[in-house]
Amino acid sequence: MIESDGPGMTRAAIAAPNALAAQAGMDVIALGGTVVDAAIAAQAVTYVTEPGIVSALGGAFVNVWPAGADPQVIDGNCEMPGRSAAPDRLGGGLRAIHLEYGGGITINAGAGSVATPGSFAAYGMAHERFGRAPWSDILGPAISVAREGFVLGQAAGHYLQLTGRLLWSFDEQTKAQHFAGDDPAGPGTRMVNTDLANSFETIAHQGISEIYTGSLGHSVADHVTSTGGLLGRADLAAYRPVCRPASRARLGDWDVALNPPPSIGGPVLTAMLRLIAERGMSPEALLQIQATVLGYRATHLDRASDLREAGAELLLALETTGLESLPTSQDTAHVSVVDSAGNACAITTSAGYSSGVTVPGTGLVLNNCLGEPELNRLGLHALPPGTRLASNMAPTTARSAAEGVTLAVGTPGADRITTALAQVIARHCVGGEELQAAIDAPRMHVELAPDGVRLHHEPDEAATAAALAAGVTDVPHEALDMYFGGVGAAYATEGGELVAAADPRRAAATAVS
Repeated sequence: MIESDGPGMTRAAIAAPNALAAQAGMDVIALGGTVVDAAIAAQAVTYVTEPGIVSALGGAFVNVWPAGADPQVIDGNCEMPGRSAAPDRLGGGLRAIHLEYGGGITINAGAGSVATPGSFAAYGMAHERFGRAPWSDILGPAISVAREGFVLGQAAGHYLQLTGRLLWSFDEQTKAQHFAGDDPAGPGTRMVNTDLANSFETIAHQGISEIYTGSLGHSVADHVTSTGGLLGRADLAAYRPVCRPASRARLGDWDVALNPPPSIGGPVLTAMLRLIAERGMSPEALLQIQATVLGYRATHLDRASDLREAGAELLLALETTGLESLPTSQDTAHVSVVDSAGNACAITTSAGYSSGVTVPGTGLVLNNCLGEPELNRLGLHALPPGTRLASNMAPTTARSAAEGVTLAVGTPGADRITTALAQVIARHCVGGEELQAAIDAPRMHVELAPDGVRLHHEPDEAATAAALAAGVTDVPHEALDMYFGGVGAAYATEGGELVAAADPRRAAATAVS
């Protein structure tokens, strides 16, 4: 159970994708809600105000570290559907789309790309265990924003304009909601989503089960099935969130709680943090660490049939033989909340690049998690129904007994999630940098491309020199490039100080009460 300072007395710090989301979290805290209630409220508003970036029918991980108790992570990641689908439907309902986003990627969209969503199931379990506010308070801000309207921000507007003509135009419902006339909506466009407001209102009154066994869930499943996808009523009814003890890593005085297997993101981030603690953060060391750990991922995790076992093997290897045991070979949103009682919650959610399909009359855009190449490296529709998909998401909480600090941190950014978080957490927790300075500092990311290793980095002569010395391709980026994620973090001290920090690489907002 979440402890608090008492009704009306709890103060909080929040980092969220935009000001409306941050304010929603603060409003719920003011109404007596917990950090979990606040984080869910902020994510619900994000589902409304960041169209294209995320949607409600995706997956999520909820990392909760209650004051005086052990940290837990609730797995609401998407899973493979198809329990009642005929075998001849495998591989169908898809359309390949090449996006220029992130340097260029080909995805699969359409109903066949839709995985079983788990985000709201995870929120339901988190609220049952750690929440206090009624769902009407938690979803109220999202309902109001969707019904009354909002101004589209830079990140979502840019994404819609970049991908809209291919990904957001083939479905009539989706195009009507996301286009302004003949063009995809862009930054500054005022938008409303009455259907989504009605759907959230139904959930607030009827409960989370409405998405899985109620009328909303039936509408979702029936539309996907009728348009060639695998997701059916049986898949939604069978979905269950899973609560697991967080993986733990020691970084000096810090005890860091991370997303455990079968998540890929948690074990990979754990490996990077432990190796950074041993080898430091010079560009040369970071290049070697990222190449090593991501190489291990490509060889052992991405193609594993049992992600939980494969992730556990990585953590065991780190505990036993360390570095020598490893072979050397936009589409998420994050909210961090801490309060003055020492509770922390970090939620990362993803719907992939979007399927481009909207369930008629609901405002709910479907995910394309079966169509993301990096999450389906075993092949298209290759997993048995009910199997959790791979995930880069790594919401993180941490405590320093020596400094009396509680931290929540996370980021969007696909395969840059782990590399961005490793650099920020190491700078702050190991290097002692101020939280905002650690977020603002130049970043680098190793890409294991088919034609060889590439070192992506923001302006940094030392990084260029490290790439040349290692014989890898140097890929310089502009300063504060959104390619490198959008870290949001917040911390609280025992003395009552509350701090929130947001990444200038993406539109974001902080709030402190």
